[in-house]
Amino acid sequence: MDDLEVIKLSGNTIGVEAGQALAEALKTKTKLKQALLSDIFTGRLLSEIPLALKALCDAFEQVDLLELDLSDNAFGPAGAQPLIDFLSNTKTLQTLRLNNNGLGIGGGTMIAQALQANADKAKAENRTSSLRTIICGRNRLEDGSSKALARAFASHGTLEVVRMPQNGIRSDGIRTIVEGLRECKNLKHLDLQDNTFTVKGSKALAAALGSWPQLEVLNVSDCLLSRKGSIHVFGALHQNTQLRELMAQYNEIQADAIRILADAVKGHLNLLEKVELNGNRFDESDPAVDILKEALAKWDHEDALDELDDMEEIDSEEEEEEEEEEEEEDEVVKEAREAESQTPLPDKDQEEELVEKLSKTHI
Repeated sequence: MDDLEVIKLSGNTIGVEAGQALAEALKTKTKLKQALLSDIFTGRLLSEIPLALKALCDAFEQVDLLELDLSDNAFGPAGAQPLIDFLSNTKTLQTLRLNNNGLGIGGGTMIAQALQANADKAKAENRTSSLRTIICGRNRLEDGSSKALARAFASHGTLEVVRMPQNGIRSDGIRTIVEGLRECKNLKHLDLQDNTFTVKGSKALAAALGSWPQLEVLNVSDCLLSRKGSIHVFGALHQNTQLRELMAQYNEIQADAIRILADAVKGHLNLLEKVELNGNRFDESDPAVDILKEALAKWDHEDALDELDDMEEIDSEEEEEEEEEEEEEDEVVKEAREAESQTPLPDKDQEEELVEKLSKTHI
């Protein structure tokens, strides 16, 4: 077993003693590359999980691990604490999967700070970060962890895949996240499904798209882009000539944005082979749909568009209210940004104080 490269224990249940024994064995497996440990604490007491995790993560510091998957383990913020040393010190980790862990704002901030420490060490040692993929969906990260995460993403600058669906992140947090990701020039896959963009977040995404010339997959379904927001996003997609998949379902997108998307496809997006637009606010028989299909057909991708069988009807009264709200939002944003320019961002000491308090909270 000296040549062990992959360990997969997903679906088992591991207590403290088993975790410690396993850790002792793994310390000597110098060729270990992947630790696939999703759903390994079912039925365990919440007080057991951090102890088992700490033992395992200490063992991983002894090997050159490339991938760590701890998804579907409901360890919450207290489960993030045992990961800090490993994530701060690893020089080889390329893929981190923390999907559906219940991290919350506190846990997300701990993970972000550990990744920040890792990036700082890489810079001090004049080496490029190894981190390429972060999958951290369904964790209720919300806006509260967005600044720490954005700072870490920007500091690494090496991310190619970032998947953060279903995190309750709203427009301010989205803006912060995508601004941090602008430093990741090789980003290929961005998944922010089921967070809340509105016009503000959509504008931030549109402004960032030009920073990712290698982008192949963009998933912003269920993100409330809005009519205006989708116009901004689709109007910037001509810069992403490597785009292969675009998911933008259930976003209140209207026909005028579809025409803009069609122009981008016709002129620049010759690789686009999957387009999901179901659940938006235009009719399947609208001429804009035919224009989009013709644009896709130009590149032999006439079957790229999904079925438009759950479209939302436009309510004229609701549309008027939306326009008024967006105008008010723009004014609020302007005032907030003016105030923000005079107010320093929360520093690391404040974040660390929050993390310290949360780390002392029992689960």
